[in-house]
Amino acid sequence: MSINDPGSGASPAISHFEEVEQSEPFVRLKRRHRSFVFPLAIAFLLWYFAYVLLADYAHDFMSTPVFGNINVGLLMGLGQFVTTFAITTWYVSYANRRLDPLATEIRSGLDDGLAARNAAGTNGEATR
Repeated sequence: MSINDPGSGASPAISHFEEVEQSEPFVRLKRRHRSFVFPLAIAFLLWYFAYVLLADYAHDFMSTPVFGNINVGLLMGLGQFVTTFAITTWYVSYANRRLDPLATEIRSGLDDGLAARNAAGTNGEATR
């Protein structure tokens, strides 16, 4: 039985989740996630607000032609889309390599803990 089974009717005690939340693998998972997401989010927001501010206050710079009718503002605007997709791809790759293995480890620990609690309970019900 898994905690991911929607119809299982079993729910681990809150204290068990609190134990997991304070466990070393969970703390490591949160640290890895935050160390990737926060700096990247800050960098992207700076890039985004720089674009917005330049578009609003640096009309001459943003309208500088690069080639033909293509100007700096258009290239920077398209760059916003490119960086969004690049960040998404980078995060998915990072999560697959660094976050998902830890999450799987934590999840299997929860499943094992739930199975042990169910085995100790009566009629297969989770003990509280």
